[in-house]
Amino acid sequence: MKRTLAIAGIAIVALGIVASSSLFTVNEAQQALVLQFGEPRRVIQDPGLKFKIPFIQEVRLIDRRVLDLDPPVEQVILADQKRLDVDAFARYRIHDPLRFYQSAGTEAVVETRLNSIVNSSLRRVLGNVTVLAVLSDERARIMTDIKDQVNEEAKRFGIDIVDVRIRRADLPEETSQSIFARMRSEREREAAEARAQGQEQSQQIKSRAERERTVIIAEAQRDAQILRGEGDNTALKLIAEATSQDPGFYGFYRSLEAYRKSLNGNDTTMVLSPNGEFFRYFSGPGPQAGGNGAPATGSAANGSAPTSPPAPAPSNVPAQ
Repeated sequence: MKRTLAIAGIAIVALGIVASSSLFTVNEAQQALVLQFGEPRRVIQDPGLKFKIPFIQEVRLIDRRVLDLDPPVEQVILADQKRLDVDAFARYRIHDPLRFYQSAGTEAVVETRLNSIVNSSLRRVLGNVTVLAVLSDERARIMTDIKDQVNEEAKRFGIDIVDVRIRRADLPEETSQSIFARMRSEREREAAEARAQGQEQSQQIKSRAERERTVIIAEAQRDAQILRGEGDNTALKLIAEATSQDPGFYGFYRSLEAYRKSLNGNDTTMVLSPNGEFFRYFSGPGPQAGGNGAPATGSAANGSAPTSPPAPAPSNVPAQ
């Protein structure tokens, strides 16, 4: 009885070992390649529980998801002889496990080969474009050309290239410094040219304003001279009309104006002959004061106007 139980236990253990060696699971993110003595026998792309011949066949699980490829930074010479440090990346998917296994074997090997393929395609495509094209809307077309070339060469590995993108495209440090220096000198030249144009326009505006100012002042002075002459003419006419109406009163009024202007201070000192024409209204009747040399007395000294002949008319007023 014990012997029977031992044999049954051994049989169960053996069956478990055989079952574990013959059963395997493929999940949704994987695909499997069944090998027999190193030769491919089956390709399994459907998920689930699968069978194989134990101890004879082995299974290689291959990822069926989209995988990332990050090649090293590559320095590329463009069509305009500019150098760029291009940092690109790619995404790929293994769609043919059999061809993948026969051409590459492992993902590490295929990534090494894809790195060289991507860098070669970058050099070929970017070698025919300029920096402006890489930085403009043409970048999408450039990426499509690179992807098509990489995909064409990757088919022999059973790989489908999903996308190729340039993460960063920078000028080398030495090239950047020279370009920055050239850009700075170009901007300084443009600034100097703009300043020169501004100064020229400023001088033109100033000269035009100065010319207009001179013309305006000259016209204003001309108009002022005309108005002043017309005013003087009108004044002379009014004075002549007033003088012709009463020449005596006009002479008396002009004499009073002369007295007011000359005797307007408290310490005014005048040395004049009392018989002079200036004091004729300070004496008695008659055109001259103090005919016998006596000081001026009478009504003129009291400030009342004497009754004497009128003073001569001014030289600029015609005699009536």
